[in-house]
Amino acid sequence: MIITRTPFRISFFGGGTDYPAWFREHGGAVLSTTIDKYCYITCRYLPPFFDHRHRIVYSKIENVREITEIEHPAVRAVLGWLRWERGLEIHHDGDLPARSGLGSSSSFTVGLIHALSALQGRHISKEELANQAIYVEQEVIRENVGSQDQISAAFGGFNRVEFRQGGDFEVAPVILPKERQLELHRHLMLFFTGFSRLASEVAKSKIANFGARQTELKRIGAMVDEAIGILRRPSTPIGEFGHLLDDGWRYKRSLSDRVSTAEIDKIYESARAAGALGGKLMGAGGGGFLVLFVPPESQPAVRKRLTELVHVPFQFETDGSRVVLYQPNGL
Repeated sequence: MIITRTPFRISFFGGGTDYPAWFREHGGAVLSTTIDKYCYITCRYLPPFFDHRHRIVYSKIENVREITEIEHPAVRAVLGWLRWERGLEIHHDGDLPARSGLGSSSSFTVGLIHALSALQGRHISKEELANQAIYVEQEVIRENVGSQDQISAAFGGFNRVEFRQGGDFEVAPVILPKERQLELHRHLMLFFTGFSRLASEVAKSKIANFGARQTELKRIGAMVDEAIGILRRPSTPIGEFGHLLDDGWRYKRSLSDRVSTAEIDKIYESARAAGALGGKLMGAGGGGFLVLFVPPESQPAVRKRLTELVHVPFQFETDGSRVVLYQPNGL
């Protein structure tokens, strides 16, 4: 039996420039961090005593004989791509709901590939893990997804990720004094809006607008290094990071009319009225988690104003996808 633990992520700046349709022509960059909320994948060889050959347990239970019968798109794609032959039992557990904007789909894909590699007794590097997950999601499943989520899930940490026109990427940890990183963390709040959505559908509408939104996307990409500059200059008030988040959210909303909704706009403006300096909806948009930048003294007022939403405390994490149980012997 193998169990992998793969983190979810919060993306601060640069989202949209990580789509191949954009960075293969213009390059791109994102600033993001993984958090201590995880996707757990358990894999083992299924003993040959059952009518079914594969058992997949997530929000539903699938017992099938052929890989092509599997309904879960990532499981079907990964096993088909690997030309997997032996029977498998796969269980998924997550700390947070799916389709919530924290990269949960990519965390699942990364965790599954990692678990299957370990089950075969093969070590896989973080770079290979990210590249394989990107390939499966973009080329096998053919989803409208970017490339940052798979990289964040595989590598972990608080990183600047650069996407080059040739298709490769570079992960650079953002090195800060501990107190500055703690100061940033103390100003962040995460809320679940309760609205879930299919990221691929929202992303499709954004990609269709790339040609008409080049100015906005270039500005979104430039904010990555501006944000890092704010964090690295101790003399710059940390609140400038929050104001930049607000600017970034307004640019992001301009990419597609499906990024936000009237309900989400109302939530965001309520938080701003209560003291939040900025924030953004996670992921492609349309629903899910909302991250807010709020001075600590204003956080009680924001929690009170958003009392109908679930507030999710979190910590930064640095490990990325890990094998947390390795017992490979099986039937």
